[in-house]
Amino acid sequence: MASLKSTSHCAWLVSIACLINLGACSGGGDAAAPIASQAEQSTQAEGAATPALAAASVLATLDIPASLTAPPFDVPRQLTVPPGFGIRLWARVEGARFMARAPNGDILVSQPGSGQVVLLRERSNDLPQAFTFASGLQKPHDLVFHTIGTTTYLYIAESNRITRSVYQSGDTRSATRETVVADLPDASNMTELQGNYAHELKNIALSPEHKLYVSIASSCNACIEDTQSDPLRGAIYEYNADGSGRRLYARGLRNAEGLDFLPGSSALWVAVNNRDNVPYPFENDADGNGTNDAGQILPSYVDNNPPEPFTRVRDGGNYGWPFCNVLPNAEMSNLESAPDYMLNRNSSQFDCTTADRASKGIRAHSAPLGLSFLQGSTVPEAYRSGAAIALHGCWNCTTLSAGYKVVYFSFDAEGNAGSEIDLVTGFVTDPVARSLWGRPVDVIPDANGNILISDDYAGAIYQLYPKVQ
Repeated sequence: MASLKSTSHCAWLVSIACLINLGACSGGGDAAAPIASQAEQSTQAEGAATPALAAASVLATLDIPASLTAPPFDVPRQLTVPPGFGIRLWARVEGARFMARAPNGDILVSQPGSGQVVLLRERSNDLPQAFTFASGLQKPHDLVFHTIGTTTYLYIAESNRITRSVYQSGDTRSATRETVVADLPDASNMTELQGNYAHELKNIALSPEHKLYVSIASSCNACIEDTQSDPLRGAIYEYNADGSGRRLYARGLRNAEGLDFLPGSSALWVAVNNRDNVPYPFENDADGNGTNDAGQILPSYVDNNPPEPFTRVRDGGNYGWPFCNVLPNAEMSNLESAPDYMLNRNSSQFDCTTADRASKGIRAHSAPLGLSFLQGSTVPEAYRSGAAIALHGCWNCTTLSAGYKVVYFSFDAEGNAGSEIDLVTGFVTDPVARSLWGRPVDVIPDANGNILISDDYAGAIYQLYPKVQ
C-alpha cells in the first residue's frame, strides 16, 4: 500500500527555497558538477554508445551538484543501473510525486502536500529554473498533457476533482482552470467517509479517442463499503474529455496509481497497489505447528501475497478486489485469484474464478506508482519497447525487500508484457534494519533521451542518462 510521505529536513531549506518557493530564481552555475543544457544533453545522447537491453547491474555513484548536498545527499550515494548508464541528482523538489513533460520539454511536478505544481526548465550549466506553475490546489497528483484538435490542455487530478487549462508552449503559469469532473470522494467527505480516506489521491489517463479515465482508489485496505458507494471506489471511470458522460469502465482494482495507454493502441494498462495483511486463505497447516492456519495473518504469507497487478484493463472488467486476492505463480503472468477469507469465504459474495486475471504480477507490497510507456521516446533504442514503473516500496513487510526501485517490462509486437527487470535499485541500504534514503514515485522520459525519476522521500528528481563512451 502506498502512502503519501513527504520528509522535510530543516537542512534542506536553503537549497529548496529557491527551487520550490521563490519561483523563477537566478543562480550561479555549479563548476564542480555542471548541468548540461538541453542541446548539450541531446549531443550526449547522440554520442553515446547505444546500450543493449539489460537489467541494472552496475554500481554507479550518484552525481550530486555541490549546491544540492543537503540530506540525504550530504554523503555519497550509490545506485545500481544498467550498463551504459549514469545517474545524477537533477533537482530537489520537496514531496515530488507525479511528473509530466510539456510539449516544449519543461517538466511539471506535483506536490500534493503543498497544493502546488512546480515547473522545471533546464538551463545551461546550472540547475533547472523553477516556477510555481499552479498553487492553491486540493492535493494535486497526476498530470497529463493532451491535445484535442489544435488545443493542448493540461489535466490535473486533484483529490476531489479533475481540472484542465489551455496550455501554450512556454507557459510558466497555469491559465484559468476549468473543473471537468467535480465532487470526487476524498478525505474532505465528512458524511459517508467521516474524513477517513486511505487512498484519496487521484490518477488519470486520456485515450487517443479523447476519453478521460479516472482511478478512484479504495478508502480502505479491504472493505465492502467501497463496492456499494457512488461512485464506486476501487474502480476506474470513463468520461468524455470535457467531463461529461460518466460511466463505470472497470472495478475491483484497489488502488490503480499508474495509468497509461500502450502507444499506438487503445489498450489501457494500470499498475495497482494491492491490499495488505491478507489472511491465509487455505484450509491447511502452512507454518507446520500442527493447526489449521486458514484465516490467520502469517507474516511469511503476507510478505509474498498478494502480488501487485500490472495489467491491461478490460472495458467492463472486474478484477476481484476486495472479495478476491491475486495469487502468485512462477511466471507472474495471467494470475488467478482466491476468495478472501474474511469477506468472501466459500465464495459467498463473488465467484473469484470469474474475476479478470492480472496480466502480470509484481512482488507483493512493492507499491507500484508511476507508469510510463517509453515507445516513441528518445531513450536508448533497446528501452523503447516497454514500460517503466516506479515502485515506492513496502512499509509493513518484515524487511524492506519489496519495491524501492524502478523496473522495466518489455512488450512484444502484439502488446503483451514480458518479464520484469530492474532499472534502478539501491535506495535501501539495509533491508533488515529498515534503513533507506529514497522512495521512487514516478518515472517519465524527458525530451533528450534520459529517464527522470521522482522521489517524495528524498525530495528529489533523478536523471538516468546514457553515458558518452
